[in-house]
Amino acid sequence: MASPDERRPPQYPIEAVDRTLRALTLLGERPEVRLSEVRAHLDVGQSTAHRLMAMLVFHGFAVQDPASRTYRAGSALADLGIRALRADLWPVARPTLVALAASSGETVHLGRLEGTTLRYLDAVESEAMLRIGSRAGRTNPAHATSLGKAMLAERSDAEILALYPDRELERVTDRTTADRDALLAELAAIRARGWARNDQGAERGVCSVGMAVVHPVRGLLGALSIATPSARSDAGTEEKHAALLGDAVRAVLAALP
Repeated sequence: MASPDERRPPQYPIEAVDRTLRALTLLGERPEVRLSEVRAHLDVGQSTAHRLMAMLVFHGFAVQDPASRTYRAGSALADLGIRALRADLWPVARPTLVALAASSGETVHLGRLEGTTLRYLDAVESEAMLRIGSRAGRTNPAHATSLGKAMLAERSDAEILALYPDRELERVTDRTTADRDALLAELAAIRARGWARNDQGAERGVCSVGMAVVHPVRGLLGALSIATPSARSDAGTEEKHAALLGDAVRAVLAALP
């Protein structure tokens, strides 16, 4: 797949379409953007930038904060991303999810990162009586989950600071990593270790281990996790699950076209 720099522009480009797509790309790359940033990025006037963003808001591709007047990606843009990932990654990952649930005996998830939000795309539940239920279709703050932290660890510290401008992070439970400096330290440990752990940071009684799915050309595609009731989670279990995740990630990458 050619990179943006390698692709040739069409012979008869449509400027309005080009601007719209570039604005959508900007929304997908940043947690929020100001109208002045859109204007500078597209090299257009204030009224043109305002009309463009108003249309994106109307169609659900952008949402404007009424207080700060900044824009962020809307649900329509997120849905398009999910469909694209499902069309590419989900059919390949699904058999691996089934196999991973069987080998671990626990519930497994596939997720993707949307700014600072983790979206669960798919799940295969454990057959055990005491098990973690599917979160497919739901979202959680990325810093509160092993899936999210595994993917955040693929970002540089500078990117993390841009994603989290405030030092204090949302606290989901009393076990959530709710300080940005603590999160940076945890992400450094994840990079060194190769996998992320979550000890009841998103929900009491739920522990998990997560690992990012990173393609050598396409980059970060998503992440896989194994979720375990805290009653049967310990260091040995985490190590075992991390090894299973490593095999699963390699299987997914090998199966991609």
